Amino acid sequence: MNDMTTIAKTTPKDWETDQEVRWCPGCGDYAILKAVQRTMPELGVSPEKTVFVSGIGCSSRFPYYMETYGFHTIHGRACAVATGVKLANPELDVWIITGDGDALSIGGNHTMHLLRRNLNCQLLLFNNEIYGLTKGQYSPTSQVGTKSPSTPFGSVDRPATPCAFAMGAGARFIARAIDTNKNLPTVLKAAHAHQGAAFVEIFQNCIVYNDDVFAPFTEKANAGPHQLWLENGKPMLFDGGKKGIALDRKELHLKTVDVVDGDWEAAGVIVHDVKNRSVAHMLIDLRLVDGFPIALGVIFDDPRPTYDSAVIAQNIEVSKGKTPDLQSLLAKGQTWTVEKDNTVFG
Repeated sequence: MNDMTTIAKTTPKDWETDQEVRWCPGCGDYAILKAVQRTMPELGVSPEKTVFVSGIGCSSRFPYYMETYGFHTIHGRACAVATGVKLANPELDVWIITGDGDALSIGGNHTMHLLRRNLNCQLLLFNNEIYGLTKGQYSPTSQVGTKSPSTPFGSVDRPATPCAFAMGAGARFIARAIDTNKNLPTVLKAAHAHQGAAFVEIFQNCIVYNDDVFAPFTEKANAGPHQLWLENGKPMLFDGGKKGIALDRKELHLKTVDVVDGDWEAAGVIVHDVKNRSVAHMLIDLRLVDGFPIALGVIFDDPRPTYDSAVIAQNIEVSKGKTPDLQSLLAKGQTWTVEKDNTVFG
């Protein structure tokens, strides 16, 4: 009988390094870092079995500040490196830290394939709708009209929606959160509990180059009417329960309704089902300019077998009854021998 290894309980301090945290004062990355460090002890995992992988960008300094294994890789390639890490050592708990530019521009193809394959990992995309590290150029998620060094007259580029991208790539877990919101740890826990690629978009304020871009729904005064925090099995209510989300069954789209005296059923408010892919699509597309709140929390969660488990199972199956022989493998197929030529020249 094998002895079970007991994982020692940790504290947030056990997940902090001695490195000086270097982000701009007031950056939302500080809040995300603290939320992750506070959450890790509650996951029942150990630093020795955890790895954080990042690409390039402000967010990608993250591994330096986590007392775990870490890779600060090259631009857009965090997902590729993380895939290799997980396949080489499936016991590791893999977290990917990336930004809107790193993950959706140069790294868009790698992000897509990681989600499509369903690698068992957590991908946290810090979305500040700007390139912060390289001094404020517009990014794939920047809003139309964004003025930046690369678009001084205002961007005319239509932005990508990270969660819609993830859904289109076949992600089985999609969530949203806000850098300074108290619900961020809850979302992180749900992502970690999911077996497969868990995609979490975190609205993160860049205080220098794109300050308050999310203020219309993140500011305290705007939170009630403009934030829809989803919870599986619970009605989609917001604004203190005075409003809700209903389904227009004739036009097949979502609509906002008033809730009178707390009777959400009479108002037609629908109950959130994290496995409903069709409604998840509609929730992702809700926009403030159309009079809707922003959908937050776990939007979609429908697990399926993971890529790494399939690769491991396949390797075990095809290796049955075989003896590892590297020399035989190298000599297999078309080979030739170079004979020594003793001819003397000169």
